[in-house]
Amino acid sequence: MKKFKFALVAVALAGSSMAMAQDKAAMVKQFLDLQRPGIEALARGLVEQSSAPIAQAGSQYLQTQVPAEKREAAAKAADAELKKYFDDAYPLVRDKAVALAPDALGPILRDNFTEEELRQLLAWINSPLSKKYQELNPKMQTALTEKLVAETRSSIEPKMRTLDANVAKALGAPTEGAAPAKSAPKAPAKK
Repeated sequence: MKKFKFALVAVALAGSSMAMAQDKAAMVKQFLDLQRPGIEALARGLVEQSSAPIAQAGSQYLQTQVPAEKREAAAKAADAELKKYFDDAYPLVRDKAVALAPDALGPILRDNFTEEELRQLLAWINSPLSKKYQELNPKMQTALTEKLVAETRSSIEPKMRTLDANVAKALGAPTEGAAPAKSAPKAPAKK
């Protein structure tokens, strides 16, 4: 009889731990579903970031190398290419990010949060206070960014000008008001 009771208790415990694991897995999935807009925003940022250097270099080239009468048409053509890249790359990166999130983030959530902590986290994310915070977060970031830029502009702009000149010099590119760097004289050919 004792063995039978022990077997029943063991089965009950195994069943409850399986149910807890399923509950935890379900909560992790629910959390990831709620985080999908953030995951998609991450993908958007990566795609935008990947094309930013090209857009910036193109803008500089446009302003310095393209005749004024052709700039508007060239800018529209470049913008169309950038948009075409984004429209092609973003869905690919977004869909891959959403597909990878469960395998990349799920184990971190499962290993670092208890079932009770996941319940609390989900309750917080779904709460009106969390929604209000999420709505205000961009305004808070903008306020800090504006203040930070205003407070550091006078210190950073001279450093950026120096960096620009030093990089141009290192590359042998002309700097404002300077003649293009001369290339080193060629060594005479050996006879």
